[in-house]
Amino acid sequence: MGEIVQIKNVKKTFIVKKKKFFKTIEKTEFKAVKDVSFNIKKGEIFGLLGPNGAGKTTVIKMIMGLLRPTDGTIMVNGIDSEKEQIKALSQIGSILAGDRSVYWKLTARENLEYFASLYGFSSKEGKERTEKMLTKLGIIDKADMTVEKFSTGMKQKVALGKALIPDAPIILLDEPTLGLDPQSALNLRDIILSLKNEGKTILLTTHYMEEADFLCDRIAIIDNGEIIALDTPDNLKESISDISSLKIEVDNVKEEMLKELQLINLIENVNSTYLSNKGTYEILIHHNDDTDIIQPILNILNKFNTSISNINVLKPSLEDVFIKLTGKALRE
Repeated sequence: MGEIVQIKNVKKTFIVKKKKFFKTIEKTEFKAVKDVSFNIKKGEIFGLLGPNGAGKTTVIKMIMGLLRPTDGTIMVNGIDSEKEQIKALSQIGSILAGDRSVYWKLTARENLEYFASLYGFSSKEGKERTEKMLTKLGIIDKADMTVEKFSTGMKQKVALGKALIPDAPIILLDEPTLGLDPQSALNLRDIILSLKNEGKTILLTTHYMEEADFLCDRIAIIDNGEIIALDTPDNLKESISDISSLKIEVDNVKEEMLKELQLINLIENVNSTYLSNKGTYEILIHHNDDTDIIQPILNILNKFNTSISNINVLKPSLEDVFIKLTGKALRE
């Protein structure tokens, strides 16, 4: 399987200007991407994961030609993305997170026919591609409804249709299931897998570890502007087989309590998440001991009058790998 995207020794430095006294301007350098190299194989789903501020978005924008690297090269299907930006961009269909990429006052059909014309298709070809895409995405029965009346999941399908209209070999999906209900997210994941089966290469970013684990052939984890791990999901999980995990659901969390838990011998990481659907908190604890760790944890929880509703012993997950490597949860 050939490599369709090649990232070699890519760096990106931004010059930050700050006004000082007497109208002087101080310039400082910010290295958003320090030295990143990875390749994406033709026909694979490649995950790029990283906490906020890790450099992930900068890498994505450089692949798309929206930013120029300070150093290094990016090849997209054999095309240098800096030297031939438009030609390289024609190889990529994309959905960018937070980008309202379709027109809500137009119908789904009008949106896709419009973007087909922008990609250079004739009126006849555009109508044919639009009909095919609406059917493929399961929205043909809503094709003549304005997008503003669609659910979030339906709007995301129209955005995906726009990305697929040019029939580019590479699809970049930046947080494609963000904000979707579980059923809509499941439907979109099925579509992503069908695209892979058609031979498309997919670059995926997501804040949902279970999604990355389920979809991706390989995953790169970026933090502080550097790739700190790159492998298959199974190999990444195997790399921390010596780490055990406890997930404890409690009624409240105090910062001092978390600090005391972190000080227990053999505990590596402590992270907490608020479960808005339950009104409770979930504490995830990584440790290196299977026998004597529970009682010290319970003692601290009791000390802070914390009520426990559930305790689960877990096998290593991709989330555990991420926390082990970066010290934080992906959604932080």
